[in-house]
Amino acid sequence: MTAPTIRLGVAGLGRAFSLMLPTFLRDPRIALVAACDPRPTARARFAQDFAANAYATIEELAADAAVDAIYIASPHQFHADHTQVAARQGKHVLVEKPMALSLAECDRMIACCREAGVHLVVGHCHSFDSPYLAARALVAGGEYGRVKMIHALNYTDFLFRPRRPEELMTAEGGGVVFSQAAHQVDVVRLLAGSPVVRVRAALGAWDPSRPTEGAYSAMLWFADGAFASLTYSGYAHFDSDEWMGWTGEMGNARNADDYGAARRRLDTLASSEAEARLKAAGTYGGPDYRPPALDAAALHQHFGPLVVSCERADLRPLPSGVMVYGDRKREHHPLPAPAVPRFEVIDELVDAVAHGVTPLHDGRWARATLEVCLALLDSGREGHDVALAAAG
Repeated sequence: MTAPTIRLGVAGLGRAFSLMLPTFLRDPRIALVAACDPRPTARARFAQDFAANAYATIEELAADAAVDAIYIASPHQFHADHTQVAARQGKHVLVEKPMALSLAECDRMIACCREAGVHLVVGHCHSFDSPYLAARALVAGGEYGRVKMIHALNYTDFLFRPRRPEELMTAEGGGVVFSQAAHQVDVVRLLAGSPVVRVRAALGAWDPSRPTEGAYSAMLWFADGAFASLTYSGYAHFDSDEWMGWTGEMGNARNADDYGAARRRLDTLASSEAEARLKAAGTYGGPDYRPPALDAAALHQHFGPLVVSCERADLRPLPSGVMVYGDRKREHHPLPAPAVPRFEVIDELVDAVAHGVTPLHDGRWARATLEVCLALLDSGREGHDVALAAAG
């Protein structure tokens, strides 16, 4: 058996780790060798599942000589500090989106990794997904001309999934802008191929029981003259997977008859404490946790309907590939089904750590995405356009 390329430690065994776990389990380039989490039950489960070290703190994990790189999957507000602890111990870093909650934190993370001589990769975000990368390659080929306009939208039940109290507080990184615009902005930046120079947004916070942003619409203008419209709603009414052939965000088949499940589940809970307990129970190490199925996903992951309008064609990334609507014909550019979900993240991490390739989703890239997300919040609250420097 070929030895794994990267011995990976994990900081935080919550939902982000659960979503990446099928990738780690199926990709032979990764060996899970250590983790840290404040919950004793999660540490015990990890030690049992992987015959690996499990620590209470990031400092202990970063000091483990068996670890090559650390996946920072802790809550958003800890990303900056945990990244710096890892880098100072010489560990390469894969940090979940959003990179951090402020540009100053991003700058410290970038500087710390540079000074330590380690790579910083930010993800998973959906701009890693193969259909978007394939659409980007088609645009780069030049046959369809320059990107002129992008339209992206997504309607989900995001705000009504079980949440800890801080996940409903914008200042703590809660709400759809930090968690979901981080995906959508990253995707349109990847496809536009030009820096964002101006943002105008409107925010929706319409349910007093979920006191954070649950929706937004935004216009983004790019340095080369292209523009994009972004719309997101997490209010658990319309589900835009209906427009994706009932393929879910994770590439899984959806059942339309499950409508309303998120709200019905919350209706059974008497308090925010009960909601937090419900989330904890279903998270890795909790009594209701169920290991992920290891069957290969039938289709690729996605982040809702999206159309890229070029000078000579419209391109629509889909879970099966990319549809191209040209001047004379419509054609489907298929992609092979993914044997490993989110393998693109591991591709980029391995290229960086093992081969010295500068990652696409590095600190500068993710900082630019956060800058746009912060501009969405500023514009929506103040009711004006926000100008950005054309830097990334």
